[in-house]
Amino acid sequence: MSDDAGPPRTFKGLLRWATTPPQAWGVYLLAIILVWLVSFYAGTLKPKKTPEPSPPAATAPRS
Repeated sequence: MSDDAGPPRTFKGLLRWATTPPQAWGVYLLAIILVWLVSFYAGTLKPKKTPEPSPPAATAPRS
């Protein structure tokens, strides 16, 4: 029976694991792709249509 260092169990351990060199590249690329996907999705959303305001009341021209 050996004490294997399994996956990190705490947030601090996960953060330490994610910032070591090989994993840091993957985490960085994953974050870039995630930001791109969210911005792409937000760009494809259609704005809510607002009701057209009533046209301005017609007034007689001043002379």
